[in-house]
Amino acid sequence: MDVKKLKEEIIEYSKTIGIDKIGFASADPFIELKERLQQQQQLGYQSGFEEPDIEKRTNPSLLLHEAKSIISIALAYPSKMKNAPRSTKTEKRGIFCRASWGKDYHEILRERLRKLEEFILERVPDAQVKSMVDTGELADRAVAERAGIGWSGKNCSIITPEFGSYVYLGEVITTIPFPPDQPIEERCGTCTKCIDACPTGALVQGGQLNAQRCIAFLTQTKGFLADEFRDKIGNRLYGCDTCQTVCPENKGKDFHLHPEMEPNPEIAKPLLKPLLHITNREFKEKFGHISGSWRGKKPIQRNAILALAHFKDETAIPDLLKLLKEDSRPVIRGTAAWALGKIGDESIVAELEKAKHEEHNEEVLREIEKGLHLLREGRKAGKYRSSIT
Repeated sequence: MDVKKLKEEIIEYSKTIGIDKIGFASADPFIELKERLQQQQQLGYQSGFEEPDIEKRTNPSLLLHEAKSIISIALAYPSKMKNAPRSTKTEKRGIFCRASWGKDYHEILRERLRKLEEFILERVPDAQVKSMVDTGELADRAVAERAGIGWSGKNCSIITPEFGSYVYLGEVITTIPFPPDQPIEERCGTCTKCIDACPTGALVQGGQLNAQRCIAFLTQTKGFLADEFRDKIGNRLYGCDTCQTVCPENKGKDFHLHPEMEPNPEIAKPLLKPLLHITNREFKEKFGHISGSWRGKKPIQRNAILALAHFKDETAIPDLLKLLKEDSRPVIRGTAAWALGKIGDESIVAELEKAKHEEHNEEVLREIEKGLHLLREGRKAGKYRSSIT
């Protein structure tokens, strides 16, 4: 088998099936990555969404016996939305991060990888292959870095010279010993814009992320959000793009190469108030095809409440009161109580006091107290004329 020729054939074929960049790497263990992951684990910096077994994340042979090579692919996604709707005084909007615009990228990449697998197996029937995207054991970024797709930026994203960091990544482990490509030299230099701009200080230093503080992670959690992060969420419903949008390597990078990745503006930037009362069926019908829906509607609704508080949207008060009185979920009731304290005036006090007497959940009771405290602070600051006892 002429593996060099096969590699060239795969590269040419990849261009015909919508793969924007492809690279080849050895399947040797990722020794340096293993050390970094162990350190992250010890520091408590992991999100908990990743594969817990570090050996599986760093040793391809544990995933595919006699693994020799890994093929890394990248697909560029848009960074700018055409005809993006704007918030108005009475109709505020949230936003999903760019990686959640359009069709769920897991499905898009899996389809490309499936075609790549079939192409390889047609030519080498006795070869073995194993593909993965994001939720697989391997660290996509480490594979892409080794395969020369891009360098690992200080914002912990793979940055490609062609598309910046606006790329989805996937890989195929194979038993075919392809000649490896050369990694790309890191070009971040002394730039620290991503570190400086991170809203929560999640970027501890260049290339090191405390996922527990990362807004992209926090928007996907299902419980109460810690107080220190609530004002920093802004109107983000899912994910965060700050460390990408400030990156000089991303300046002017905006590619619309795949129709299925194009965002529907009303889904990527939805109205906030309708989200508060959306049913499970409505949520699945409207948002089920995007990657940002994978945790269900609860985190999105909680984040929508926080976004309304961020905007101090007084028109949302009736909706928030309805949630406080009627929603069966403590996280939603409690977050609504806190938001009412951020948005409302002294007319809200009686509502919160009434809710306090009717509420039995300890966490919700604490949030009601927080809401009352915010209203008291508003009085002290001279925002309201009457007094709060």
